Amino acid sequence: MLERLFAEAADVWVIHYSCESFYDRPDGRSPRITSIAVRKLASGQTTSFSIHQVAERQGVPFGRIDEAYDALERSMLDEFFQLVGAHRDMRYLHWNMRDINFGFAAIEHRYRVLGGEPFVIDDRNKFDLARLLIDIYGNDYVTHRRLQRLLEKNGIRRRDFLTGAEEAAAFEHREFVRLHQSTLRKVAVLADLAGRAYDRCLRTNTTWWGMHGGQIRSFVAWAVEHRLVTFLAGAASIAGFGISLALLYEF
Repeated sequence: MLERLFAEAADVWVIHYSCESFYDRPDGRSPRITSIAVRKLASGQTTSFSIHQVAERQGVPFGRIDEAYDALERSMLDEFFQLVGAHRDMRYLHWNMRDINFGFAAIEHRYRVLGGEPFVIDDRNKFDLARLLIDIYGNDYVTHRRLQRLLEKNGIRRRDFLTGAEEAAAFEHREFVRLHQSTLRKVAVLADLAGRAYDRCLRTNTTWWGMHGGQIRSFVAWAVEHRLVTFLAGAASIAGFGISLALLYEF
């Protein structure tokens, strides 16, 4: 799948976003979104959307963002969905953006809450890098908190990168610039990791046998179950034996 995405990299965007914590929400309210970034896989050019930039354009003082948050968030999501709707055939490479807690559905839901009507990206155009790496390297390719562990294992600097807990704390302290920088850093990191996996130079805990042993076992089992393969293998052995005898008697 990575081969296909990189072959058509001009039509692939890497996407990530930051939001209010989606844990410890007894009132059931959906978490507010603070920033979204989409990065072109082919060129690295990045388009981003953030609360503090919308506030600046609209003349809302930084200290008063809370008072106008819903209107600012609506404007930010207007811009995001205008971009998405204008590029309907793009494919999106993401990290665990799979459900209503954190994912495309969560962004769409938040937009509807604010009175918007989102352009819904077809599931066939969404590709989860977290799962693609499991497909390539196996389930144990790195320990828990995989994205952070991959950075450490591959010597990628965490500059501006915030963990989920750090992002939640940053939101509580209204550090919107830090959240935006983290979102930008994460799309860059995801593109980097995808490129290394595509080039087969991503460092993981997986051994060569861990990556290929299962494929070899599957092929052997398949060959045993298919008599034609067994027959052809036997015929090839007999032919080889006959050729050896002919050469022996020739001399």
